Amino acid sequence: MNSFFSRTPAGVTRAAPTSGAPDPRRRLLLSTLALLPLAGCGPEVPPLHGMDLSGMTTGDFQLQDTDGKTRSLADYRGHPVMLFFGFTQCPDICPTALTRAVEIKTLLGKDADKLRVLFITVDPERDTPEILRAYTQAFDPGFVGLRGTAEQTRAAAQAFKVFYQKVPTGSSYTMDHTALTYLIDAEGKLRVALRHQQSAQECAQDLRTVL
Repeated sequence: MNSFFSRTPAGVTRAAPTSGAPDPRRRLLLSTLALLPLAGCGPEVPPLHGMDLSGMTTGDFQLQDTDGKTRSLADYRGHPVMLFFGFTQCPDICPTALTRAVEIKTLLGKDADKLRVLFITVDPERDTPEILRAYTQAFDPGFVGLRGTAEQTRAAAQAFKVFYQKVPTGSSYTMDHTALTYLIDAEGKLRVALRHQQSAQECAQDLRTVL
């Protein structure tokens, strides 16, 4: 008998030798398998340039915007969020990060309107609502400045594991702080931390990859 499979005494199915012309059933089986998609195949997901934070607990905050309205992450649900901690008198890190945020929005094209950029001051002592509004809107009218009491600021920073401290400089002071930008997806989940050294192009790629 010319068959593709035969039953062994132990009950294990194995290929049996064939003779003559190839079994039509075998040709049909092989043709069908050739048409099936390979498991795991599909568009390759590009690697992230930033730090993958998926699976980590998402922080939150209770802060006021420059109009005095209390805000939390829930207010931005449905939109991807870029969140940055800094202060308006920062000489380099903060203006560089916000300038890059403007470039990222340009690279996003028609998706730019979905993005929300939040700037939380770690220096509420000097960053009044008026100063904070003028600073953020100088980069983009849509950027949102957030501030709180010293306790609220500390709680927000701890929720995102952000470091900051006051550093005396003569008769005044400056602020040391974490220079990461956090990406939060439209469902409110923390996804990526963008490094300060990343280019706008790399950041935009990470946004498209995870959001």
